Amino acid sequence: MFESFYGLKCSPFSRDVPTRELYESDILEETLGRLEFAAKRQWFAVITGDCGTGKTTTIRRFTEVLDPSMYKVLYLSDSKLTPRHFYKGLLEQLGCEAKFYRGDAKRQLHREIELMRGIHRLQPVVVIDEAHLLDREMLEEVRFLLNFKMDAQSPMALILVGQNELWDRLNLQTYAAIRQRIDLQRKLPHYDRAQTGAYIQRHMKYAGAEHDIFTDVAIDDIYRFSSGTARMINKACTHCLIYGAQNRHRIIDDHMVKRVIQGELS
Repeated sequence: MFESFYGLKCSPFSRDVPTRELYESDILEETLGRLEFAAKRQWFAVITGDCGTGKTTTIRRFTEVLDPSMYKVLYLSDSKLTPRHFYKGLLEQLGCEAKFYRGDAKRQLHREIELMRGIHRLQPVVVIDEAHLLDREMLEEVRFLLNFKMDAQSPMALILVGQNELWDRLNLQTYAAIRQRIDLQRKLPHYDRAQTGAYIQRHMKYAGAEHDIFTDVAIDDIYRFSSGTARMINKACTHCLIYGAQNRHRIIDDHMVKRVIQGELS
């Protein structure tokens, strides 16, 4: 609806924006570089951040920049993930039917990984999203999984992705053995005001905007409302574009942003 009014070829703030078109902040570039290094070295990494700071988007971008001739990405996102379903999910992605018992499935996964590395020359990269929801049993299984060949090497790169409470839990003494195995830990921050403006500009340019539609003071209000989280920036900007198109405003100013926030988003 608003796309045609503003002369846009697509929606600038939708979830399906191609990762190559996303705003790339310095922290994103740095995180991607660290994750690529972790994949190469078969490290254990933990990525955390508040809701809406782009954790899953970062992982999407990361998996797309990996060379598919060198790496095999296995992705799991399940709030009720158990050790048995963990091995079952990974084996199914490798085209195998998992054995019923956990120990058998674990040995089966190790065999498949050795074949993958030895014959196909592929390095496995396992990503567990929403990892802040994992229970203690599953977190302990992570530690056992990384014990490979008497702890001489890691069988895979393992990346846990979750909200900040994941790191808070791992800091407890109960999880000291797991925490000590972490090779890389990154916390994704909120955008600052300048980054928020650059984010909006980048997404509007991707959608085909030929001039600035949001004024600087409008972006100030969007930043204050969103606290610099990408998800809330997307929501505020989309609602403002809808409102602007319905009311035939070619430029979105701070008065319109305040009206939208108070009337639709508060």
